[in-house]
Amino acid sequence: MVAIIDYDAGNIRSVEKAIASLGYEAAVTRDADTILTADHVILPGVGAFGDAMDKLSSYGLVDVIRTVSCREIPFLGICLGLQLMFENSEEAPGVEGLGLLKGSILRIPEKDDLKIPHIGWNSLQYPSRGRLFAGVPEGAYVYFVHSYYLQAQEAGVVKATTEYGVEIHASVEKDNLFACQFHPEKSSDVGMKILQNFMEI
Repeated sequence: MVAIIDYDAGNIRSVEKAIASLGYEAAVTRDADTILTADHVILPGVGAFGDAMDKLSSYGLVDVIRTVSCREIPFLGICLGLQLMFENSEEAPGVEGLGLLKGSILRIPEKDDLKIPHIGWNSLQYPSRGRLFAGVPEGAYVYFVHSYYLQAQEAGVVKATTEYGVEIHASVEKDNLFACQFHPEKSSDVGMKILQNFMEI
């Protein structure tokens, strides 16, 4: 069973439908026991960093997520979920993230020819191919919607990058922790392959 963490963020149902379409049971939940007994856990989301951390705290989910990490249950952050896994964000100065991985979330720099938020399809490059990308060719296109991007502190965790005025750390992996800045559930066959890879871990 896959636990999809419910903290009132956007896009949770799209992830649930994608997992179900792959043939797996998915539970959208904020129940600690359900999350901690799941085979896989996903933290999806579209929204603001500060509001999201407030919600995770108010629902008692911060310690639950940290326990998932310690128990080595495969854990996937998507979009805002990726950002929350890190230490802080320029979107919400003074607000601490989950701190599962080291790094910061920065505002995509303004440039004349680039619209913010970044919405659309971008290709991936692999500094070192991670397990999510088995069978996914370098240069594959995935779908992004975001105004902030990850700058990971540990280069070794970065498994995919893309360019949008700056190099964006598009996916990371460390032990049982995985995350994508893009939306695999909206990235056609490539995204479904990435989700399938996660489910097979």
